[in-house]
Amino acid sequence: MDTVEKPMYGWETINWGKAQRYVFKLQKRIYRASERGDVKAVRKLQRLLTTSWYSKVLAVRKVTQDNQGKNTPGVDGVSRLRNHQKVKLAQKLKFNDKSQPTKKVWIPKPGKDEKRPLGIPTIEERAKQALLKMALEPEWEAKFEPNSYGFRPGRSAHDAISAIFNSICQKSKYVLDADIEKCFDRINHSKLLDKLQTSPTFRKQVKAWLKSGVMDGGKLFPTDEGTPQGGVISPLLANIALHGMENILEERFSRRVGKNSAKRKISFIRYADDFVLMDESLEVILEAKAVIEEWLAEIGLALKASKTRITHTFEKYEGKAGFNFLGFHIRQYPCSDKQSGSVGGAERKRGHKTLIKPSAEAIQRHLQKIDGLIQKNNTSTQEQLINALNPVIRGWAAYYSTVASAETFKKVDSLVFQKLFGWAKRRRARNQNNTDIVSNYWGVNRGLGWKFITQDNQYVLEKHSGTKIKRHLKVKGTKSPYNGDLSYWGQRLSQHPMLRNVVTKLLKKQEGKCSECGLKFISEDLLEVHHLDRNRSNNKSKNLTLVHRHCHDVIHSSRGTVASQVIEEPNEAKVSRSVLKER
Repeated sequence: MDTVEKPMYGWETINWGKAQRYVFKLQKRIYRASERGDVKAVRKLQRLLTTSWYSKVLAVRKVTQDNQGKNTPGVDGVSRLRNHQKVKLAQKLKFNDKSQPTKKVWIPKPGKDEKRPLGIPTIEERAKQALLKMALEPEWEAKFEPNSYGFRPGRSAHDAISAIFNSICQKSKYVLDADIEKCFDRINHSKLLDKLQTSPTFRKQVKAWLKSGVMDGGKLFPTDEGTPQGGVISPLLANIALHGMENILEERFSRRVGKNSAKRKISFIRYADDFVLMDESLEVILEAKAVIEEWLAEIGLALKASKTRITHTFEKYEGKAGFNFLGFHIRQYPCSDKQSGSVGGAERKRGHKTLIKPSAEAIQRHLQKIDGLIQKNNTSTQEQLINALNPVIRGWAAYYSTVASAETFKKVDSLVFQKLFGWAKRRRARNQNNTDIVSNYWGVNRGLGWKFITQDNQYVLEKHSGTKIKRHLKVKGTKSPYNGDLSYWGQRLSQHPMLRNVVTKLLKKQEGKCSECGLKFISEDLLEVHHLDRNRSNNKSKNLTLVHRHCHDVIHSSRGTVASQVIEEPNEAKVSRSVLKER
């Protein structure tokens, strides 16, 4: 493949379509070489990719335009770069054995008083990490185990939940529900670097990031273990460190049931540092727990006792049945029907049925968030309150739209109504009764039903129960967006549960392409809806088009306005958009 020379022009004139096509072709070749075990070809292609000008500008664009935390400064205090500074940064991107320290910030955990640390690298270090991730991720996507779902392109929390359902829908099982304690903070550096098995240049750079230290309160502290959360490459390094758990369980516990029968494997599903083990035998679960603890100890990790427990999907074990995972409650319930021809309608037991619902904790956190928004908008207009609540309701309902959530949605809607009625009563005049309040804020007396709607009928609060329940189809086996199966990944994008209806329609209308740059939408792209006439109240289909976030920035920066409609995701779990098509 011909090398690409650095162009002598500015950021605004870079041919992004050509850059992304070039990089993806190299990534696909790296994936295929890793899949067939050709280490020499993998190293050669990775070196070619990381020295390419196109890869460097894409890495810089990712950390300065696409990332959610793009405006968070590191220890150097730099949070934004102008276009000419982005070009200079891309020109000097080079791997070495040096790294600037990260800045530690503390962020609250959802629904908890405790906080978790984030290590924020400088923009330059983030760009270098993004560049190296482009090269390492395709190699490891060909190696990763099929039931690893967290922080991987083309895989999501919904795939993990679907895998659990497929594992227990036929038979009830014992479950080890476990969490790895301070996974990111305690990974053994030498074990991680040995497992990485990469070139000396890449190894030295990763080691420099791991050993760079952290600034907290103006003081520099050494980092002798762990990989800091907040770095672009940290999730990939954590997945590499945890790679092998499923394989060792398969080796230890695969067994044949009866003569001439297929092997029965222990079920293992992992999402980042959370995982579940499922098997019909309690003895196997206990033995598997010991194996996992021994395996984790070798890389400096251990299970978190307060979040690790053994339960059963159907029968009560230690007083409880079922378990929570990624904000879902998974449990099996007794199922029976009336025996035909029996006197008095006697029931005949059939066994059990598997139901997955939103967990009680997730429901409580969601209601608390809605309650907080209502209190925050205590003196706001009805329109402002609706605009504040709709994204939260829409995102939460979409996340749980793939399981048995219909009854939960109705109950949550009922509780939200009570909160809204309290909000409306606090705003009523002295001479107004409850009937007047309902007439002012709901559409029931206008023939519109119990909709929380403005007087001009322009703004209406979305209901949880308005979200359709649609089952999610789990990603197939070891498939990866880098394997080149274009039709498969294109279809999965349009069916992703977190996409709004308007986005799904625009995807089909635009055949999966960005209307601004003409490229196919790929894994982890941030999609935004652009209003052609710049009037965000005009949501007619002819006025809407779907673009990349960075394309949206270009549209408005070149035309004098900034407005965007971002596809929101809930905080319950980190959701990866599963798609990758050829450009």
